[in-house]
Amino acid sequence: MTHPFPSTNTSHRIGFISTRFHGTDGVTLEARKWAQLFSEMGHSCFWMAGLLDAPPESSHVAPLAFFLHPEVQDVQAHLFGTTVRSRETTRRIQDLKERLKDELYRFIERFRLDVLIPENIQAIPMHVPLGLAMSEVMAETGLPTIAHHHDFTWERERFVVSAVNDYLRAAFPGSLPRTEHVVINSMAQKELARRCSLPSSIIPNVFDFETPPPGVDDYNADFRREIGLQDDDLLILQPTRVVMRKGIEHAIDLTRRLDTPRAKLVISHAAGDEGDGYVQMLRERIAEARIDVRFIADRVGEHRGVNAEGKKCYTLADVYPHADLVTYPSHYEGFGNAFLEAIYFRKPILVNAYAVFTRDINPLGFKTLGMSQMVTNDVVARTRALLADKIQQQEWAAINFDLGLKHFSYAVARRKLAARLANLYGEGA
Repeated sequence: MTHPFPSTNTSHRIGFISTRFHGTDGVTLEARKWAQLFSEMGHSCFWMAGLLDAPPESSHVAPLAFFLHPEVQDVQAHLFGTTVRSRETTRRIQDLKERLKDELYRFIERFRLDVLIPENIQAIPMHVPLGLAMSEVMAETGLPTIAHHHDFTWERERFVVSAVNDYLRAAFPGSLPRTEHVVINSMAQKELARRCSLPSSIIPNVFDFETPPPGVDDYNADFRREIGLQDDDLLILQPTRVVMRKGIEHAIDLTRRLDTPRAKLVISHAAGDEGDGYVQMLRERIAEARIDVRFIADRVGEHRGVNAEGKKCYTLADVYPHADLVTYPSHYEGFGNAFLEAIYFRKPILVNAYAVFTRDINPLGFKTLGMSQMVTNDVVARTRALLADKIQQQEWAAINFDLGLKHFSYAVARRKLAARLANLYGEGA
């Protein structure tokens, strides 16, 4: 099946493909931003995933594409932590791949797509059959592709020992013509070139800095009261999923060492897909620290409304205006959505010196409370001083917002995305 390439001066029909486009994970958020920008540029966007909450008229739901589908999980369980796979496992991978190729072709034909955007499925091997299927469909159709890579195999310890190195070399990512590889930081760009001999462009995570941030309104004014906090409490917001690389134990330690009953740690998201051992460890730390921590994932969603228990739900945009401090003590991040959110909402932020922040973000001049792998006496003292100094908070907020507008706005992504299409189709794209 070969698709003719459209002329360069036309709008394009763009298909986003991943295991899921649902919720507030980084891949989903950034894909939605790209789709918004492409739509504003006159293109049409469509979605395929195993878990999907896009409009039905522009969506193709393929349950087998979800990385938590039982058949997929059963196969994936045999691929890592060992260097040999059975013939039966190979057969099952190939069977899943073929079924997923059928879904990809249905998606392409249903919406008459002329550009594909695989979102992270050719970078991190959470779903090996889907990555293989994607690469084969790209090779068979010749469709122009912008491969958007957020996390690579070599960035996760759990994928170091592998029985599928042949597949990883073939498709994670593959090397195919008419493909623009896009990464989100300079370290990934250098490693992709070194390990795979593939050139790439950097499009960092972005935020809509051109639009002023929303504040407290009639709907969210009661947020503190709804989660049991007083107006004069220090609301320390940890706006991430509860997974080990987020370093939430440091936020617990900081809250403890501020040594005031007014300090309340609020964790906005639920646990991720890495088991419950980390959550249990955090609960033990919280009990030992004797601090007030609120897990409010059941009260925070993508939209305002009520949850299954009939309680009022808020968006992250409702939560941020109430925060006195944002903690972001991650050990590793591909980029840092929560960092951009904090500076957009003009909040002081504590940031651990994770590699991408140190290399790509901090040199731009952002004003933050920095820490390096531990909450020291100096970190605590600087945090106390900043929380007591409203003028300095305002000065830092203004500097950070302006830098965000300059380096991580939608305008930045819009220019870079237009350039990717121009490379694929010519300057008139």
